[in-house]
Amino acid sequence: MRYPPPSPWQPGQSWQVPGNPSMLASQAERERAVDVLRAAFGEGRLQQREFEQRVARAYAARTIGELSVLVADVPQGPAPMPPTPVAMPPAVPQPYLPVLSRPVNGKAVASLVLGLMTMVTFGVTGLPAVITGHMALSELRSSGESGDAQAVIGLIMGWLSIAAWMVFFVFLVIAV
Repeated sequence: MRYPPPSPWQPGQSWQVPGNPSMLASQAERERAVDVLRAAFGEGRLQQREFEQRVARAYAARTIGELSVLVADVPQGPAPMPPTPVAMPPAVPQPYLPVLSRPVNGKAVASLVLGLMTMVTFGVTGLPAVITGHMALSELRSSGESGDAQAVIGLIMGWLSIAAWMVFFVFLVIAV
């Protein structure tokens, strides 16, 4: 009469094999005991040295009783974990949350564009760049929008073009 080979140890499955403790142990039963010891070692229940000693003794064991002594003081599988609450979704760690960007103020963008265009228009867009830059900065203080850098760059470029025109007119007046 042939018996089916025993299946390897699975988490939650009891290691004990029914029968007489003095019955000779099979290789499959030794492997089951070693699997239980590996699970206990993985959970931190056994130190490295003790784990290695028990594994060596498990492979050298002749009877089921010797194997049961090796695994008697460890749980017969991984410790049960408390169930996670289903009602509340797990919290997302801070680095994985989407970055919420503030909208950019339109007048700040207009000031930047007008300030950059002063080089192409020979300073004609300088005064509008200064006006929209100041309007944008006053709105940014109260609205919570972003665009400070754009407004400041537009202001600087606008004021530089106005200063360049002033210097040009001063030289023109002196030359006449």
